[in-house]
Amino acid sequence: MYTSTPAVFDYLDYRAFLRDYYAEKKRKRGFSFRAFSKKAGLGSPNYLKLVMDGQRNLTEPMAERFAQALGLSGEAAEYFVEVVRFTQAKSSRARSDHYARLNGFQRSRTTRPLAAAEAAYHSTWYLPAVRELAARPDFKANPDWIAATLWPAISSADAAHALALLLELKLLVKQGRRIVQGEAVVSTGPEARSVNIASYHRTMLARAADAIDEIPAPLRDISSITMCLSPDGLATLKERIQRFRRELLDLATLEASPQQVVQVNFQLFPLSRVAGQ
Repeated sequence: MYTSTPAVFDYLDYRAFLRDYYAEKKRKRGFSFRAFSKKAGLGSPNYLKLVMDGQRNLTEPMAERFAQALGLSGEAAEYFVEVVRFTQAKSSRARSDHYARLNGFQRSRTTRPLAAAEAAYHSTWYLPAVRELAARPDFKANPDWIAATLWPAISSADAAHALALLLELKLLVKQGRRIVQGEAVVSTGPEARSVNIASYHRTMLARAADAIDEIPAPLRDISSITMCLSPDGLATLKERIQRFRRELLDLATLEASPQQVVQVNFQLFPLSRVAGQ
């Protein structure tokens, strides 16, 4: 139960913010859907309810009117409008762009201090690579060593930033005089998680494309196959891929002396529509 108006910077879903706002305000006399509509200059007395229930979206001008009716101003009003854009974005790339803008708000960084770090982890190919590099027995928590060991090499400044961020996320931890892999898992709310996962896959797909030219053929395996399947065949293929992925993870845990970080991508997507789709 809220004892004061919910802080908009705590939210990545504007409908959730509206529901909590309404629940808090309803406890006070004089607030209703009709009262809010009048304050926002809306013709429909239950427009707020329709929006909260996901039956209506907000246009940008309407989002600005809502922000004013909610008593938001300045950065808080700007954040609310950006959350509306983020929630209603139609593509993962657009959601990723809006998510980055949300993390750029000063109050957002204060409220959710790890959000930007988590987003960076999933959008920069060498951050997961540095974490895996720490599994090597000869790993050196030295930016120059890390920068030169990665393929392609990165700058020492980028390597130093990667170390600091991985320690912040507890994906790397200090163990005596060494830095080793931590047990932490980057875990965010469902809204951020969907953005981060999409960003991670785009980043690694781009890295795979670069590897065709940058990595000698004997050191890589990039291949594809085009198939025509039934719905049952598609389900079976997905299950086989998932099983194989688990087997590879088990194989990695059995490595006694790991030496090289590798990336294995799986892609399965339709190239045609089924009848009636």
